[in-house]
Parts: sequence; structure tokens; C-alpha cells
Amino acid sequence: MRLLDRYLLREVLFWLSLCLGGLLICVVAFSLFSELNKYQEHKLLLSDVVELYLVRIPEILVFVLPIALLIALLYVLTNHARHHELTAIRAAGVSLWRLCAPYLIVGLFLSVALFFMNEHWVPDSAEKEDHIWKRYQEKQPGVAAKDVQINLPFENRRDGHNWLVGAYDFRTDVMTKPQLDWKLPGGTKVLLFAERAERINEVWTFYNVREYEKVPGSEMRQILQTNLLAMPQFSETPGEFKREVKFANRLKQPGAQSTQLTEIPVVEILDYLNLHPDLGSMDKRWLRTQLQGRLAIPWTCLVVVLIAIPFGAASGRRNIFVGVASSIGICFAYFVLLKLGLALGTGGYLPAWLAAWLPNACFGIAGFWMILRVR
Repeated sequence: MRLLDRYLLREVLFWLSLCLGGLLICVVAFSLFSELNKYQEHKLLLSDVVELYLVRIPEILVFVLPIALLIALLYVLTNHARHHELTAIRAAGVSLWRLCAPYLIVGLFLSVALFFMNEHWVPDSAEKEDHIWKRYQEKQPGVAAKDVQINLPFENRRDGHNWLVGAYDFRTDVMTKPQLDWKLPGGTKVLLFAERAERINEVWTFYNVREYEKVPGSEMRQILQTNLLAMPQFSETPGEFKREVKFANRLKQPGAQSTQLTEIPVVEILDYLNLHPDLGSMDKRWLRTQLQGRLAIPWTCLVVVLIAIPFGAASGRRNIFVGVASSIGICFAYFVLLKLGLALGTGGYLPAWLAAWLPNACFGIAGFWMILRVR
């Protein structure tokens, strides 16, 4: 690595650390003071509050990291331009693109890191946070445990299996009174009733089973009764049942289409769409838009670099806080366009991919064009 690259990286990483730390402190402090009464109501101890914010950190980082990077870059570049360092570097024969290579590498690295956090750490944060809030609550009599789902329907269009589970315990993956039906290639309908079922060695095993068949044009008749029946042909996994509950609860909520699926990874959205090809048009548009949004949002860090370079690298002596002030307007415009794009995609006015990638495309192209015009 060249001496120049090390110098530029050291400067931007130093100010990025300061900006990121400052933003995290501001977000945590604001949240802490606004939720003091809630902590008392839920009887949380100091250790519980610390654990709560440790769980929240990945989700907060996804939001504040692009903002911190933008502020740091604009501050650093404005400072370099103010002291004519950029002019001297370019006069030595270093092109603007080569000069900004360290910044682009940082933006690319942070984009990949954000995508990883969004897919692997953020999805678990909501569930862990909910567990902390309810840690000291007394269980109400007659209320089912949080991990037990009563009367769970699950329709697997992919394999043609229709399930109705009396009670599903997600802690043990044990079903009580499961019922399911499916059709054979000739049109015969098969129905299975059991007292209990559990997942053993990746195979659903049923206990006290009665199986019936309904041939078209004839009465239903019993074809099997046994104490134990293993069904390796049933490909449904416990994770798919859990996602079914998560998506069903989300889609039933009033105004759900105006929110984001921040807790559900891309692979789970794809799996849900695969299992439910006959979703309503509004739900399908929303899911596809959110899917594309989850793919697009992490790359905000790379777009931020493209925007910051022309704003901060322009020649001339300027107040060093001009760059910081510019970041406020840029962030505001970006988030307005992001919300507008998601709304247009959910409403069907734009294709899902265009709606989600619209802010990145607009700001990325604008930044690239402005870099070409920097003298």
C-alpha cells in the first residue's frame, strides 16, 4: 500500500470512528431517556438495559453507518481541499479516481459488512429484544406460552401439502393433533390425522395415526391405522412453520404494507414466496419490494462515497463545516427518495426492483457524473 493510501485511509477511518461513536451515543441516549418509564414498568435491571442495547446495536448500525461515513468523508475531503492537499496530490500526477480508491474500498467493505449484519444479526435482534422486555413478566393463567402456536394452518403449495396443527411448540418442534391432506397423481385425496408429531432425524414422525383416502366419485374410507408412522416425503421444516407464523402475523397487521421486514432475511422472503405463489397482489408486491430493498440498502455506503467525493473534493478554501452541513441535506433527500420508491413499488406504480434501487441509482449516477466534472 502506498504512503498516500495509508494517509488517506487513516484520516477517513479516524473521523469515521468519531462520527460513528457520536451518532451511536446520540441514538442510545435519546432512546434511553425516552424509554425510562418503560424500563420501570417492565422491572428491568441495569444489566438488562445494557443487554437490550447490545442486542439493538446491529440494527442501529445499519441505520447510522452510512450517515457516519457520509459525514466523515465530507469532513475529511473538505479539510483536504481547504488546505490544498488535494490540489498538490493531483498536481503530482495522481488522478481523482486513483486518489479516491481508498474511499471506494472502504465503501465497498462497509456495504458487504452491512449486508452481512442485515442478514445474520439484525433478524434475531427483535426476538431477543422481546425476550428481554418480558423477562420479569408473570405469565397470565390460561394464556398459551409465547413459543406455542395454537391452530396453526400451513399451506405448502410447492408440494401440495395442507397442514392444520392444533398446537405447535417451537421450542421442541412437537405438534399436537396435526391434520394434513394432499393429492396423489391420480387425483385421490389422502387425509392424515394424528395425536402427536415430532421431527426425528430430519423426518416427521407421527403417533397414533389414522389415514383416509377419498377417490373422486366415491366415499372416504380408512386405509391405515398405526401407532407410529415416519413420513420422509414431507419436506416441510420447523423453520418454514416459524416463518409462516411470522409472515402471517405481519401481513394481518393494519398498515403492514407501510413497514419494512427488517427482521426477515432475504432467503426467508424467497422461501415464503416460493411456498405461496398465489398470494394476493398487494402482499406479493410488498414482499418483492421489501426483498429488493433488503438487497439495495446495504449498498448505500458505496453510493455515499460517490456522492461525497464531488461535494468534498471541489477546489477552493471553504469552511470545514460546509461538508457536514451538506451531509444533512443529502441524507434527507436520500431517505425521502427511499420512502417514495418503496411506496411506489408497494402500490404497483413501479417494478419492485426499480422502486427499491431507485435512490441508489439516482444518487450513484449523479455522484459519478459530478466526479467527472470535478476539476
